[in-house]
Parts: sequence; structure tokens; C-alpha cells
Amino acid sequence: MHVQFLSYYADFYMLLNYLHHFLLPVLFLTGLTAGTVDAIAGGGGLISLPVLLGLGIPPHLALGTNKLQSSFGTSVATFSFYKKGYFSLKNSYQGLLFGLLGAASGAYISQLISGSILNKIIPILLFMILIYVLLAPKKWEEDHHPKMNELLFFSITGFALGFYDGFFGPGTGSFWVFGLTFFMGYNLIKATAYTKLFNLNSNLVALACFAIGHNVDYRIGCVMAAGQLIGGRLGAKLAIKNGAEFIRPIFVMVVTATIFTLIYKNFVGLHHYIAQMILGFAILMTATIIFFWSTRKGKTVSAEK
Repeated sequence: MHVQFLSYYADFYMLLNYLHHFLLPVLFLTGLTAGTVDAIAGGGGLISLPVLLGLGIPPHLALGTNKLQSSFGTSVATFSFYKKGYFSLKNSYQGLLFGLLGAASGAYISQLISGSILNKIIPILLFMILIYVLLAPKKWEEDHHPKMNELLFFSITGFALGFYDGFFGPGTGSFWVFGLTFFMGYNLIKATAYTKLFNLNSNLVALACFAIGHNVDYRIGCVMAAGQLIGGRLGAKLAIKNGAEFIRPIFVMVVTATIFTLIYKNFVGLHHYIAQMILGFAILMTATIIFFWSTRKGKTVSAEK
């Protein structure tokens, strides 16, 4: 096991030294793209993680490095939403506290048991969320009456999603957005803002666990983080400026991509990292198409008025 681990490192760093000048812009652009998409609708890891794995980085090291670089983009996006007044720290402490406890528990237990059962359940839950989003679009545009008490919601959902993010991860942002809109009555942009804050909370806990286990590559993480800083700010600015009409189609795309990725990995078998890079590129292209479509639609509506 130890010999295999050292072999992974040796092969990877030989590749890194050989393609040094090529990899730096690729890693930067990956961080930029992932940060932009993640700030708008979550799911940036669907872009960044396949690229890291495609470079031959060992899975545990890729996961830790991914948490490092994504934390930068999420931090910038969270601050951007906070400056515009889309969430209040005073109303967030319950979700942060229970999320912190859940993430720490999930990160610890993930080292003891297999996540294979979650791998098969999560696509089904995400599919149910997707159906809800497609059938009830108007509920996303404005606040509506909450269905749950705030303390009850954050104690249950905060702990559960914090645990899930620490234990497994994919789709956490989607679950947060759904929970905040459906149970707490938040509009989509407000739910997105709070989701950034809660995701940042559990991300930092998970990052600390990976760092303690020496499973973070700080050199690669910092290059990608530079892109994330720009992407996080850009994505938050686009989400704030264009509102629910802009966020919703990208959210649908991210949830759909997550579902297909998890199904393919767990039921078909996605073992070739090049296939994962192609998937990440496909998601990037889809996000770009949706962005230009949304922008063009907005200009058309403005011209008609």
C-alpha cells in the first residue's frame, strides 16, 4: 500500500515537471470555471475534481486539494452575497453550528465505513429535487410562507447536510437550495446566498480533516484558488444581477449533471479518468451555452419593453 502511494506521487510529479508550463494555465482556468459555476448554482466540483483526477493525482489527495481551492471561490462568493445583504449572520448561526457538528462527524465516519450505499441513493433524491424544480418554477422567484420552524429546520437539515458534505459531498448545495426554498420559503437567490455560507462552513471543516491527514497539495491548490477567487466573484455578480431566471436553468443543469455522473460512476463504472475530464468539459460547454442563452433572452425582453 505504501509503495503504491509513493508510486502515485512519483508518477504525478514527473508529469507535473514535464508539463509545468501547460498545466498552470489549465489549473487556473479550471478553478476560474468551477468557481463561476459553483457561485451561481453549486456543482463546481463536477468540473474541478475530474480534472485533478485526470492529471493522475491520487483520489484522496485530489479530494483534499479540491476542498482547498473551492474554499477560496466559495469564500469570495459568500462575501459578495453578504455585501449585498442577501443573508444575515445573525440568522445563520444555527445552521452553521449544526453544519459544523455534522461535517466533523461525517468526515470522521467516512474514514470508517463505505459510502457505496449513499452513492446509489443520492441520484434518486436529486432526481426528485429536479422534478420539483421543473414543475414548481414560480415558487423560486419570491419568498413564501415557511413550512418548518427555523430551529427545527437547521438542527435537522443543518446537521444532516453537514454530515453528508463531510462524508460524501456531491449535490450538497442542491440539497441546501431545495431545503431553504421548500421548507423555509426563501426565494432562489436568497437560498443560493445562504447555501454558499453553509457550504463554506462544511468545506472548511472537511479541508481541516484532509490537511491533518496530509492529503492536500498546496501548490496545485493555490494555482486553482487564484482562478476560484475570480470565478467566485464573477459567478456571484452574475447571480445577483440576473436573479432567479438566470440561476434556475444553471441549477437544473448542475443537478442533472450530478445525477448522470453518480449513476455512471456507480452503476456503469467510470474508471477512466480521461472520461471524467471529458464529462467536466461537457458540463463547462453546457454552462456556457446556458449563460449566453440567458443573456440573449434578457436582452430580447428588455428590447421588447
